[in-house]
Formats: sequence, structure tokens, C-alpha cells
Amino acid sequence: MTPDKTQEQPLLKTVALKKYFPVGGGMLHAVDGVSLEIAKGKTLGVVGESGCGKSTLGRLVLRLLEATSGEIYFEGRDIRKLSNEEMKAVRPQMQIIFQDPYSSLNPRMSVYELIAEPLIMNHVCKNKKELNMRVLGLMRTVGLATRFVSAYPHEMDGGRRQRVGIARALALQPKFIVCDEPVSALDVSIQAQILNLLMDLQDELGLTYLFITHDLSVVKHISDEIAVMYLGQCVERASSEELFKQPKHPYTKALLSAIPIPKLRPDRKKHIIRGEVSDPIDPKPGCRFSLRCEMCKDPCMGRDVELKEVSQGHFVACRMYEEPGFADDK
Repeated sequence: MTPDKTQEQPLLKTVALKKYFPVGGGMLHAVDGVSLEIAKGKTLGVVGESGCGKSTLGRLVLRLLEATSGEIYFEGRDIRKLSNEEMKAVRPQMQIIFQDPYSSLNPRMSVYELIAEPLIMNHVCKNKKELNMRVLGLMRTVGLATRFVSAYPHEMDGGRRQRVGIARALALQPKFIVCDEPVSALDVSIQAQILNLLMDLQDELGLTYLFITHDLSVVKHISDEIAVMYLGQCVERASSEELFKQPKHPYTKALLSAIPIPKLRPDRKKHIIRGEVSDPIDPKPGCRFSLRCEMCKDPCMGRDVELKEVSQGHFVACRMYEEPGFADDK
């Protein structure tokens, strides 16, 4: 039986994606050569400290920002080559949930108007009755009581506001959603509710997520695969289970050791990051993490380190996995 090639094709794929911003003194390398794939119905978590390029990456794949170079494939088409008119047909299939549910909602619009807006702008409904049914249906889908239909954002708590943001993202029945730190502005108890909602919606609607966060405990809960970013580059990528079980890059190990645990364990090994962050403006060739890495040696400098598959589905950008005997060499 011939295998179905369409099932093997990732829903979203980037190849050497770059975004440079002109600043005083040179070019800021916000995203620098990121290649990733997300299978249909799966979640890729993107983690890293503030300023590593996570949110910029999310906006690039939606073409909310135009990339400096690279390729973005959505359902096999390089959307960077599409005209503005052609992108209008693609945009309803690619949506975003923003970090702050208060600042991302128009304070002068009611819940009904906020959810109805994308439906009206895209001429989805034939009449007022159909629009009402769609709005109320979306509110039920995201677990928002219909009594809030006339409420305004300032009259609701953060969790309900974020449910409105999710309803807006779902309004046009997308296939792919960028979740840009959707729970970081919420209380811990509300975070769990929103995460569970996103996972339930994924199961029910077959959604595909790019989930951006700095919280590793959150990304472990929701992601099938995790990509770790540092200064615009992906330094490690693996399945969620594999990354937490066998982290390989020194930066990933330091991030995981910083996760708070309920009970102190004296035997728990801590990986403390020291040193200064490399300058992201016109960075010199070499490992971006080298100035803060205890394992750094001469081979780490002078040549960029590419992401290399060191085991099945586990990719790392580190000289330790390129140079034989690197870790033992004094």
C-alpha cells in the first residue's frame, strides 16, 4: 500500500528563518536561522528567557512581521511568496492568542462586539440571526457564560478576558494558532483552567499550536515537542518527555534546574549561569552561549554551531556533540 504523503507533511515549517532589526550601531539579530516543523494537531512549545526572540518568531510565521530571509511553509506553500491578496485567503487559518488579555481587547467594545468583529470583517454570516448563533456558540465553546454577552473587558477578570481572546481566535475556524504566553498574565489557578481549555479545544477541533512561554512547567504540560531558544537561535529541540529526561545543551540544563520544586532536595544538581549575555547586535560567529558556558573551549568560537541530531528526534547545537572527546579535553 502506498503511504499517504499528505499525512507526512507538517502543517507549518520554517527554513533558516531570520529577522534583523536596524538599530544604532548595526543590526539586531532577533531571530537568526530558525528551522522548525509542527505536525498537524500537535503543539510545539518554544521556551527561553526574555529577549530570546520567541514572540518575534511567532509573529514571523503569521507574517505579522516580514522576515529578513528564510522560508515559511503552511500546508506546503511558502507563504512568504504570496501577495497581500493571496494572504487574505490564508490568514483566517492562522490566528494568534496574545499574552495580555486586557491590552489586546478594545475596551470600548462589548464581548458580543469583540467576538463578532472577525465574523463581520470576513463576511462569514449571512444575517444577524446567524451572527448571534455563532457568537453565542463561541462563548459556550470557550466556557464563557452568555450573561457576559453585553459586558466590557474591564468588567471581567483576567481568565474571562482571555476566554474572549480565545473565542476571537477560534471565530474563523483556524487550523493553526500561535499562543504567545497566553497564561503568563493570569493567576496560577486560572492558568490551569486556560491550559486545559486549550488542550480540550485541540482535541475537539484538531488545532495545531505554536506555544510560546518562559515557564517550563507550563510548556511540559501542553507540548508534544519543545524548542529552546537563546539569542535568536534554536539551541535544542526534542520531544517534551525526552527534553526533560535527557537535556543536553548547557543552557537547557540550567533552565530546567531553575524550575521551583515543592520539596527541597539537597542532592539536586544546580546549573548556575554566570557571565554576560552576548551582544545580539551583529554577533560574532560562534556559539551565542559561549560567554556564559562553563564548558566553553576554543572550538566554540569562530564558527556558528548548527543544530545536529544526536539521537532519534533530539537536536542540539553544541560543540560537545560535534567534537570527539570535547567534554574530556582539558
